[in-house]
Amino acid sequence: MVTPVRGQHGLLPDLIDWVESFPTMFGFRPMAGVQGIRVEDFVEDGKYVVRAELPGIDPGRDVTITVDGRLLTISAERTEETAEKNRSEFRYGSFARTVALPADVKEEDIKANYTKGILTVTAPVAETAEAHRKIEIETGDDS
Repeated sequence: MVTPVRGQHGLLPDLIDWVESFPTMFGFRPMAGVQGIRVEDFVEDGKYVVRAELPGIDPGRDVTITVDGRLLTISAERTEETAEKNRSEFRYGSFARTVALPADVKEEDIKANYTKGILTVTAPVAETAEAHRKIEIETGDDS
């Protein structure tokens, strides 16, 4: 079973996604210096999984993954240049994204894999009791 975890990290990541997805009325992005990395995170089969969209980079040279406390940061640098007859084009930039790790993640067992432009970071989550329970609603007597 896949359990999305975005809501557990609060409102800030959702706001950042919203701001990054809409240019301002003047056509520039407010966070243009360091661009965000599109990610999805979820818990599946006892593992916390973060999938990051990083096409066209060399993961061994251009990507850094760090853990500081309960924060996992993925940073990447892109430098790309193409040249054709009478025309050249280049793209470059820094990208970064930080996500909060669940409290019960086993940091020492975090692993990363890069396939077809997608960086997948996995970390085992300690076995814990199910956190969901139903709360009964008490009703007052209206008479």
